[in-house]
Amino acid sequence: MKKNILIIGAGGVAQVVAHKCAQNNDVLGDIHIASRTLAKCEAIVASVHEKKALKADGRIEAHALDAMDVEATTALIERTGARIVINVGSAFLNMSVLSACLATGAAYIDTAIHEDPRKICETPPWYANYEWKRRGECEQAGVTAILGAGFDPGMVNAYAKLAHDEYFDSIESVDIIDINAGSHGRYFATNFDPEINFREFTGQVWSWQDGKWASNRMFEVGREWDLPVVGKQKAYLTGHDEVHSLSQILKVPNVRFWMGFGDHYINVFTVLKNLGLLSEQPVKTAEGLEVVPLKVVKAVLPDPGSLAPDYTGKTCIGDLVRGVKDGKEREVFIYNVADHKEAFQEVGSQGISYTAGVPAVAAAMLVASGEWDLGKMANVEELPPRPFLALLNRIGLPTRIREGEIDRELSFS
Repeated sequence: MKKNILIIGAGGVAQVVAHKCAQNNDVLGDIHIASRTLAKCEAIVASVHEKKALKADGRIEAHALDAMDVEATTALIERTGARIVINVGSAFLNMSVLSACLATGAAYIDTAIHEDPRKICETPPWYANYEWKRRGECEQAGVTAILGAGFDPGMVNAYAKLAHDEYFDSIESVDIIDINAGSHGRYFATNFDPEINFREFTGQVWSWQDGKWASNRMFEVGREWDLPVVGKQKAYLTGHDEVHSLSQILKVPNVRFWMGFGDHYINVFTVLKNLGLLSEQPVKTAEGLEVVPLKVVKAVLPDPGSLAPDYTGKTCIGDLVRGVKDGKEREVFIYNVADHKEAFQEVGSQGISYTAGVPAVAAAMLVASGEWDLGKMANVEELPPRPFLALLNRIGLPTRIREGEIDRELSFS
């Protein structure tokens, strides 16, 4: 059994992870939080104490760390005795943090695919560009590495696996739909790191259609979805991590990701992009200063964590799965609804951070218990979905299923 957690990152998702680890520290042990900005880590520690979140007596400590420095990360893992590392820092860190886990034998969990800061929208499948190249290293070292254990990717991968195993004999399509029907009250902001957020949308939109990769422009393909709780919402075909693993692992002929955007977001995004302000390539100012436009935009936008106190409304995220069961066509929508205000009251973060962070803690608990401690690399859809979803039902993200007129909560007992 593995114990003691090192959380990499100190944003809104890290805050959720810290609180949920504290609520389950009888299973997970000591908690350590590390990022380049020590004050942010200390603020998270203070918030855990303020809400009296620790279930049992135990340590929760903050550390300064540049996680791009593999030697420093390795040393911190060894010094803290962490056996599970939850990486919720920038997606640029994945390979460095994984290297430190390989050096120490600690289990690795992340919530997003690795990105090279110098490249946008690489050739699919994206996991094959970095993470999957290191499968052999993980297996040889006996290191567990759980990839994409957030909500999307993460819970939606488990939903697809559950549908594949229990609801269908064959699946024709998986449409992952992500709707944030909440409001933060700001003129313009992103719900997580603006740099990562915008990078998702400035390149090609890759989807898996008819057994091959298809490319579109962002906001080129949209449609209205009628969903539980949030009602009718416009969403657009968008490139996303889970498309790149589900298409290859479950062998479904059509895997698409749809994200909801309002007209105001699209207008502001379009202006920024057309002005070149979303470029990741450096430019020189008239004064001879070299700056990256995207980083400048990130610097002037609100910190996503600052949105939480005023956020209202709900999210609805799930998988619309179509296929055949017992010779008959079938369609199910497996989903979760989360509330921004409830998330803030519980852990001090908004609902987007909550949905991303809670599944990573569930994955850590399954690694700690041994159920998901594989000694190799795996995406979530390669793992048994029932223990994961059952645990999530208990710790804050219950799963529901809608089929025809019937809409009910799923039990995994």
